[in-house]
Amino acid sequence: MDILRFITAGSVDDGKSTLIGRLLYDSKSIMIDQLEAIEKQTRNREDGEIDLALLTDGLRAEREQGITIDVAYKYFTTPKRKFIIADAPGHIQYTRNMVTGASNSDLIIILIDARNGVVEQTRRHSIIASLLNMPQVIVAVNKMDLVDYSQDVYNNIVIEYADLAKALGLEDVTYIPISALNGDNIVEKSEVFSWYEGSSLLQLLEDVEVEKAIDLAHARFPVQYVIRPQTEALHDYRGYAGKIISGIYKKGDKVTVLPSGLTSTIQKIETDGGKEAEEAFAPQAVVLHLEDDVDISRGDVIVLHKDVPQTSQELEVLLCWMDSKPLVSGNKYLLQINSTRVRSVVKDIEYRLDVNSLERKYSPDQVGLNDIVKATIKTAQPVVFDSYKSLRANGGAVLIDETSNVTVGACMIQ
Repeated sequence: MDILRFITAGSVDDGKSTLIGRLLYDSKSIMIDQLEAIEKQTRNREDGEIDLALLTDGLRAEREQGITIDVAYKYFTTPKRKFIIADAPGHIQYTRNMVTGASNSDLIIILIDARNGVVEQTRRHSIIASLLNMPQVIVAVNKMDLVDYSQDVYNNIVIEYADLAKALGLEDVTYIPISALNGDNIVEKSEVFSWYEGSSLLQLLEDVEVEKAIDLAHARFPVQYVIRPQTEALHDYRGYAGKIISGIYKKGDKVTVLPSGLTSTIQKIETDGGKEAEEAFAPQAVVLHLEDDVDISRGDVIVLHKDVPQTSQELEVLLCWMDSKPLVSGNKYLLQINSTRVRSVVKDIEYRLDVNSLERKYSPDQVGLNDIVKATIKTAQPVVFDSYKSLRANGGAVLIDETSNVTVGACMIQ
């Protein structure tokens, strides 16, 4: 059974908490004690219905107290698929949290209040989805019950958002009318939308192709560990362990080791428990054996000889700043991309991007918390990478404070 990772985004009171609660409740993924607690808190409601938004109100309470939170993950399962929901706050002051959650997601659900249509928060979340090259977008027009399930209202919102999606280059966009409060079109297709011919939200989530998020065309294998037992039984054993982040590797493939440029051929592939396999593919964890005794260490990347990514000591990145201490040109950090970690310096900050309008402020003096900027980073050693737009798995990096070891920036390599 495969896993779909998705994130929800919406303006305040668009119904994000209710939607997540409805998915958890209707899929019977709520613990009995949680359900009893929610029922107790909503016992005095006139309509007698439980408030599903309370499932995520614990996080909301933390935000109101001014506590900085990380992304919370919620899980549920249906007979068809497992799901991981990245529950990140959508306010502008939590841009870094949304970037963190979205960068690991296969899909984003953008909620729109049917009464308000496309608003500034909708544009901001869509811009972030575009910057992060989200593979798939579902636009859920919520609170349709408050506009009498009007097809005209829904169609006008679809037309307006389609223009925004085209401008941002969002290609795989699906639209669906829902009422999270009433459960219309959430798990089962609702009869109140007689004019809607598509599937329910859960059916969309169950049927969407997760494989689209895994690139099988470009083989990338960052080495995490070199295995040398050096025992009598395994005297000549030399294996390179790691996770295939994209592509397919087959026994007999000619490969190149980067950044050195040395070449060899795959002699053997080990998968689960040391079992030999003729081929392996993303996202499997494997041990590769090469025919030649070449110098390979942690952080090196083994790629197919016919498809070599870029190698450079200078990276142009879109950078989301995540630290309360401002970023200025000349600051030094550790840069990590997959298993590679090198010293680096932020050489130049070209502009700050307004995530509400896409306007650029050139040559900012410094960068503050949650800002997104275009910058150039110089590394002490060559780094192997792809552009984030072409291959997310090998195009994302983080900056780490050398003193505190705290992640201070998320990078999308251009």
